[in-house]
Amino acid sequence: MNSRLVLWSITVSLGGFLFGMDVAVISGAEQTLQKIWNLSTLQHGLAIAMALYGTVIGAAFGGWPSDKYGRKKTLSWIAFLFIFSALGAAIANDVYTFMFFRFVGGLSIGASSVVAPVYISEIAPPKYRGRMVISFQVNVVVGILIAYVSNYLLSGGPNDWRWMLGIVAIPSLAFYVLLFFTPETPRWLILRGRNVPEARKIIAYTTSNIDQEVKEILESTTNEADTEKLFTKKYRWPLLLAFLFAFFNQLSGINAVIYYSPRIFEMTGLGKESALFSSAGIGLANLIFTLLGWLLIDRLGRKVLMYLGSIGYIISLSLIALAFFNKSFVHVPYYIFAFIASHALGQGSVIWVFISEIFPNSVRASGTAWGSLTHWMFAALIANVFPFFSEKYGGGIIFSFFSAIMVLQLLFVWLMMPETKGISLEELQKKLIEK
Repeated sequence: MNSRLVLWSITVSLGGFLFGMDVAVISGAEQTLQKIWNLSTLQHGLAIAMALYGTVIGAAFGGWPSDKYGRKKTLSWIAFLFIFSALGAAIANDVYTFMFFRFVGGLSIGASSVVAPVYISEIAPPKYRGRMVISFQVNVVVGILIAYVSNYLLSGGPNDWRWMLGIVAIPSLAFYVLLFFTPETPRWLILRGRNVPEARKIIAYTTSNIDQEVKEILESTTNEADTEKLFTKKYRWPLLLAFLFAFFNQLSGINAVIYYSPRIFEMTGLGKESALFSSAGIGLANLIFTLLGWLLIDRLGRKVLMYLGSIGYIISLSLIALAFFNKSFVHVPYYIFAFIASHALGQGSVIWVFISEIFPNSVRASGTAWGSLTHWMFAALIANVFPFFSEKYGGGIIFSFFSAIMVLQLLFVWLMMPETKGISLEELQKKLIEK
């Protein structure tokens, strides 16, 4: 592993850090916002989910500038949007202004979830691709942890929610600056015919067989690469895999827990300060088990981690549901930590790696955008309706539903999911497109 590759992947992975931080900071502010603007549960759900509706748009269209203008330039635009939205949301004086800036932040989250994994997968050697792409998810969970910790430290003042939201601008600025020192990916340079000599220089950091690598990349594309359509019959299998993978990711209930963890803990009888502190425990568990996934993904493979995560989901979600039915909440924080650990080791570690691997070079950005779009559509839906359903039906019904969906995910992993460990992107293209 060349040190420059590591540095570039860490820099681009900061998009994941901002993704995680921006998603989680709202958990410390959401109940305050509901009170100061006197929002109903449905209005409140819409205000909190507005960022996620932005991610749907960002994910849907993030692949287009990435293909047209390059991965690096698109990431720079994303960094600027993070700065703009964080400062805007922090100074908002009404719910509509707040929702606008949160929507803009969502655009950057959705686009980063497409472009950053694509960038890293395109510069990574096959042997280390899983570990390098998962660095994006490691940064996501570090961002979530930092958000929870900063929420806890900043809580208590009359305008604490403004500081919670505005602090995201600081790492966003650092991300923007570091991108000046990061090159474009060789596959984009070759695919779009911009600068093959520059691409060869970058490929030299991943392999000594530069000519063979360039040849394989050229052979994997067509002369019509710029206009090739994603939604055609030959791509139906990777499209289906990406959709189902992203669908199951969100129907586990992970974003409901991330966005509303203090509310969930308060439903079990904890006070506000204890709930914020317990939310920091979620961030820590998420980080520890994502790091474990980082260590294992290129050793055990993607499917093994998904088996472990799926079984952990089913057990932990069932126990949470049972606790709500029995109104016995003593162990609920531990069940939630187990749920987070299952997600971090399984879906959390694998999703952005898997989706960025299964599409061919010519449609990788748009294919990853499809998977990300699916992910964020269901994330927005869950975040929007969770406050309403939790108030109307309680935690037992909701977490039972999530558990039942995870049984279906286990069947998906067993019967449909291919293993992608250690296979070059060009070989994967042959394997999945022929299916």
